[in-house]
Amino acid sequence: MPRFPGPPKFDDKYEERQYLKGRLAAAFRIFGKYGFDEGVAGHITLRDPVDPTTFWVNPFGVAFSLIKVSDLIQVDHKGQTIAGGPVKLLNAAAFMIHSAIHEARPDVLCAAHSHSIYGRSFCTLGRTLDIITQDACSFHNDHVLYESFNGIVLAEKEGKDIAACLGNRKAALLQNHGLLTVGQSIEAAVFWFMSLEKCCHAQLLADAAAGGRGGTTAKIGEEEAAYTYKTIGTPLAGWFSAKPLFDVIHHETAGDYLK
Repeated sequence: MPRFPGPPKFDDKYEERQYLKGRLAAAFRIFGKYGFDEGVAGHITLRDPVDPTTFWVNPFGVAFSLIKVSDLIQVDHKGQTIAGGPVKLLNAAAFMIHSAIHEARPDVLCAAHSHSIYGRSFCTLGRTLDIITQDACSFHNDHVLYESFNGIVLAEKEGKDIAACLGNRKAALLQNHGLLTVGQSIEAAVFWFMSLEKCCHAQLLADAAAGGRGGTTAKIGEEEAAYTYKTIGTPLAGWFSAKPLFDVIHHETAGDYLK
């Protein structure tokens, strides 16, 4: 079999930073394309490879579908914008959630959160996903429910509580709020978010259809789910699964996001 591809490797951390900022800008274009924006809500962060105590994020109030590399802002551990584009506004909730995750999870390069329609709908149910489809196996024993809603996350404690609840998993369902995913690559975090959104959609439809017939959905067994997870739920699988999304957005925008 041919060797499976993987993320590029860099000797120069500044070259790596520039490449990753391009991927982050592309990630926002993907979120915009699929309607994951809701006014000014939502954020994706990238741990800076040069100074890992800082991260890059979207400026508050700039549309996902317009974001370029030159728009991204760099934020330190105190929540101060220390570099970046012309709009220096930082979403306080983005800092509280993402700074806590990046601090608690050194393995996480990227974290993504937005108020997508099916994810936030599912998050009103106060439960985790049932493993009812092959795609849901990516989240088998690898997602949690954060069972609290205290309004917009503006307190440091709640950000730390979310990070603690997430633990070492790839995704969290934030009750009455929305989806949160993390990854060892930008691509993985983006793909897990998109896949989790679709899994929420699929379960909402399946539960409604089964309930309408007075029945329940058929669940995938523990052994089968664990076996499938080993193929489609790994960090490399997340990176590779997102590659077509990034290729398409580059083609559709002619690389405009790289400016």
